[in-house]
Amino acid sequence: MDGGFWKGTLVLLVCTYTAEASLSLHMDDFIKAVKRVEAQDPGSKPVAVLKRLRRAAGLNDAFIQHFLSDAATSGPELEANLSAYVHKAVHHSVQEDAREEGVVLTSDGTTVALRPLLLGLEAGFLSKTRGQARGLYHLTLAKDLGLSLRRRSNRQHFDADGCWDNLTSPRVFTLSAKPSLLTTALVNGGMDGVVLGMEVSGKARQHLKLSSLLTEYYNHQLNSEGLDSAPRLISRRRRENFKGLTLPPALARWVVKSVELEQQLGGNPSGETKKQLRALVRNRLKAFFHTVTGCPPIIPRCMWGAEPYRGTPTRLTLPLSFMYIHHTHSPSEPCLTFQQCSADMRSMQRFHQEDRGWDDIGYSFVAGSDGYIYEGRGWHWQGAHTLGHNSKGYGVSFIGDYTARLPSQHAMRLVRDQLAACAVGGGRLASSFTVQGHRQVVSTSCPGDTFYEEIRGWERFGEVKK
Repeated sequence: MDGGFWKGTLVLLVCTYTAEASLSLHMDDFIKAVKRVEAQDPGSKPVAVLKRLRRAAGLNDAFIQHFLSDAATSGPELEANLSAYVHKAVHHSVQEDAREEGVVLTSDGTTVALRPLLLGLEAGFLSKTRGQARGLYHLTLAKDLGLSLRRRSNRQHFDADGCWDNLTSPRVFTLSAKPSLLTTALVNGGMDGVVLGMEVSGKARQHLKLSSLLTEYYNHQLNSEGLDSAPRLISRRRRENFKGLTLPPALARWVVKSVELEQQLGGNPSGETKKQLRALVRNRLKAFFHTVTGCPPIIPRCMWGAEPYRGTPTRLTLPLSFMYIHHTHSPSEPCLTFQQCSADMRSMQRFHQEDRGWDDIGYSFVAGSDGYIYEGRGWHWQGAHTLGHNSKGYGVSFIGDYTARLPSQHAMRLVRDQLAACAVGGGRLASSFTVQGHRQVVSTSCPGDTFYEEIRGWERFGEVKK
C-alpha cells in the first residue's frame, strides 16, 4: 500500500483519539458519545443502544441480568476509546479519597450518576405495559438504598454532595462530606431513572432516540416565567416528579425484596431476619423521603464559585425562630440558568465582602428562578442579612427586584413550603417559626412592595410585636 493510505489512517486514528480525549464528564459530552453509538448502528432502537452502553460500562452482574437480558451479545462492540469513555462515565464508585466516579455534571448545575439512570431507562423501554416496568425501582434506587440503610455506622446515608474541578470541562468530582454509599448524585440518577423509565414504559417508541430524550430532559431552556411555564418532564422537576410516582411503603417493599434477591443471587447475607430488615428499612426511609421530597434541591457554595469566608464564622444556636424574606434589588432581574444564578451569587458576595466589608455573602440562602436554592452561609453559620436579628433567624433572599412584581410561583413554593419544612424537619427552625419581611424589623423597602403584600398572606407570616 502507498504511504498516503497509512498517512490517512494515522490522521483518522489521531482525530478519533483526540475526539475521545476531549469528552469531559458533562452530560452534554455524554450525549455526544450516545450519538456516536447511535451513528454506528443507524436505526437501532433505544434499548439496543442502552445494552451496548451497559456492556461497555461492565454493568452485567447477576442482579442486573435478573431484570434485564444479558448485554454481552447486543450488537457490535464500541470503538476502544469510546468504550473506555463510556466505562469511565457510567461505572459508579466512591474512592477512599472522596472522589466519586461514574457521575456527570448537568447543565442545570446538578450532578447525576449515570448507572441508575441508564438501567431505569432500559427497564422502561423493555416494558410492555404503561407504568409497570419490571425491576425499575430495584435497578435505580432500591438496591443502593438497601446497602446504605443497613450500614449502621455510616452517618451520612444519602446526602453527600460535592464539587467539580472545573464547570466547563469537568473531570473530577470530589465529595464535600464523608464518603457514603448513597450520594446525592446516585439519588439524582436513581430518581431520573425512575421518572424517565416510567415515562417511556409501554409507549410507542420506534422513532425515539436516546440522545434526543436525554437532551430534552437535561437541556430545556426556561423562558421568562421560569418553571411556572416549563414542561413537566425536565431534570429541574425530578424531585416533584419522583414524589408523584413513589409512595414510601412501596419503596420500602422494593428495598427489602432487593436485599433478599441479592442474597439469593450469591451476595452478602443481610445479617437481619426479614422482620428486622423491614423495620430497619421502614424507619430509615422516613429520613430519606424527608431529604429528597421534603427538601428543595440546594446548590452548594463550591458549585456557584463562592470565595472563602473571611474571619471566624459564628455558629448559630438551633433551632431558630424566624425566617426573614428579602429580595436582591440588584441584580434586579430573575436568573433562569445555573450559569446566571451563579454569576449573580458571586456578584452579591463581592459586593458584600468588598463594598460592605462583611465576612461573606450576607444571606443564609438565595432562591433563583431556575428551580434551585443557592447556599449562602447555610444552616449553621450566622448571616448578615437582618440587622439586629441575624442570630434569631435565617435570611432568605430571592434574586430580582420585586417592588412591582412577584417571584415565580415555583420559587416561592421552594422557600415557603420546601425550605421551611426541611428546616423544621431537620431541627433548624422551630416548629412554631414565624416568617417576616425584612422591612418589618429594619428600615428598608425590602423585599419590595408587591412581594411584601404576597408574604403577608403566607401561613407562617407574623406581625412584629410592639
